Amino acid sequence: MSESESKLERHDFAAEVGRMLDLVVHSLYSEREIFLRELVANAADAMDRRRFESLTTPALALPEGAAIRLRPDKPARLLTIADDGIGMTREELIDHLGTIARSGTRAFGEKLAEAKPEDRPSLIGQFGVGFYSAFMVADEVEVISRKAGTEEAWRWASDGHGSFTVAPATRESAGTDVILHLKPDAEDYAEPVRLETVVRKWADNITIPITIAHDGKDVPANEGTALWRKPKSEVTEAQYKEFYRHLGNFFDEPWATLHWHAEGALEFSALLFLPGAKPFMPVDEERRSKVRLHVKRMFITDEAELLPPWLRFVQGVVDTEDLPLNVSREMLQATPVLARIRTAVTNRVLTELKSKAKDAEDYAKFWENFGPVLKEGAWDDETHRADIAGLLRFRSSAVEGWTSLADYVGRMKEGQEAIYVLDGDDAETLKKSPQLEGFRARGVEVLLLTDPIDSWWPQRLETFQDKPIRSVTQADADLGKIAPAEPPAGEAADVTALIATLKKALGEDVAEVRATDRLVDSAVVLAAGKGGPDLQMQRILRRAGREMRAAPPVLELNPRHPLIVALAARATAGEALEDQAGLLLDLARIQDGDLPRAPAAFARRVGEVLAK
Repeated sequence: MSESESKLERHDFAAEVGRMLDLVVHSLYSEREIFLRELVANAADAMDRRRFESLTTPALALPEGAAIRLRPDKPARLLTIADDGIGMTREELIDHLGTIARSGTRAFGEKLAEAKPEDRPSLIGQFGVGFYSAFMVADEVEVISRKAGTEEAWRWASDGHGSFTVAPATRESAGTDVILHLKPDAEDYAEPVRLETVVRKWADNITIPITIAHDGKDVPANEGTALWRKPKSEVTEAQYKEFYRHLGNFFDEPWATLHWHAEGALEFSALLFLPGAKPFMPVDEERRSKVRLHVKRMFITDEAELLPPWLRFVQGVVDTEDLPLNVSREMLQATPVLARIRTAVTNRVLTELKSKAKDAEDYAKFWENFGPVLKEGAWDDETHRADIAGLLRFRSSAVEGWTSLADYVGRMKEGQEAIYVLDGDDAETLKKSPQLEGFRARGVEVLLLTDPIDSWWPQRLETFQDKPIRSVTQADADLGKIAPAEPPAGEAADVTALIATLKKALGEDVAEVRATDRLVDSAVVLAAGKGGPDLQMQRILRRAGREMRAAPPVLELNPRHPLIVALAARATAGEALEDQAGLLLDLARIQDGDLPRAPAAFARRVGEVLAK
């Protein structure tokens, strides 16, 4: 037994990897050639990572003539994909090739079932399972890898049936070899001509050289031209689409493509894409732009934050001649060149969004995917807040579909001074809220806000076209200036005694009890106390465990409602009405989507009222 055999370790795949392998091998069988795209993309990423690490650790620099080399051996039915990248340690081989997120497995299966056949190839890269596509064409896969900066190499091997082995190996230099033992019906992938066809189709835009061993020579297989450096007139829609899918491992088509070259005091090329669908990973998981920064065509980093967080859904490349190749992370934060590039790129994306927003139907598709992210800019970007405000879209109590702030202002009633909003969890529920009754009776439109960020950004935007933005829960005084379309039904009761009785019974649970004319069908409603956040923000903070001190709510009464009329008479007669006071406050809380203050006590009171 050799020394390497004596050190052979056997590991079982994590259970979810077995499921993933089954999905990849059987559901994507007719798209087998994409395995090469995935393995070449992995090799390119490894070389990019090594190149970036060498900026701070010169000893890790790529060797001269670094490339991705495809070595077919048809008699042995072998195909090797070799790179000079960063390489992997024993632990990294086990971690990266033996496990995958369980949530990814489930989501991959769901997307696979939904996808059209022509879209299925891109799902592999999207869900980070590209390596496993090798088992579509191989009945055994070996990986020999040596981490850059180390002397040790390791061999990972598996037949894809539940387990893999890891053992010491040898490799003359840093990098990785992926060796495929091809299945009998996949031996055409050991043909140089077949490999060149696949590379040209799937990997021609990769700037790292790709070669194929043929008749004892390494023959170049890709053009390696940076697509973003080409004039727009020389790039086809198919090339844009393929580069987009390769860039971010997306399965959709870009909603918008921005390709331009800036010249003058600042010179850079940019190719950016606005996705046509939400990505698999939520865009709010990491609030950072991942647009790739290149210097003289060489990838530097995707952590330069070339766009603000509220544009983090934008994907693409920015390539400049105005930075040194050995630019450090610290320099990226401090250099004025990059600050000017950030400003130029952000303004260009905003210009594109303004242009696209003119087509309401098309813009609605974008808004439904990324509107909540864009709204963040209205909160945290003072420089672009006014531009962002014009791009915002909302559901409304008065019109179907999406509407803008400008459209809302154009429909404002005579005498209306503010833009009114109501935020909650669901637009359909908000339309039925008692908070809207008085506004509806006066024909006053209210914007319905349903994203968590909606409780925050109006505090910063404050006005649009000189109209203040105001929550309906803080707008009781405004309605008195606008006459209702029809006189309210019923005669208003004198609720002076009732107000005093309820205030005494409720104590510190309310800031105030008062009559209101903004109710039509409901007996009571809550309003926000002065000087504090509105009711929805208070609920969001409580759910997040970050409750802040806020004034208790105001309980407003409809003096024309039969229940209030009856209670007013009893209060005038001197009754205490303690139970009724608690029920009224809890009913108002329930109407606004909250729980009663004490659910058990509320149930007891309701039971007693029903019994009577």
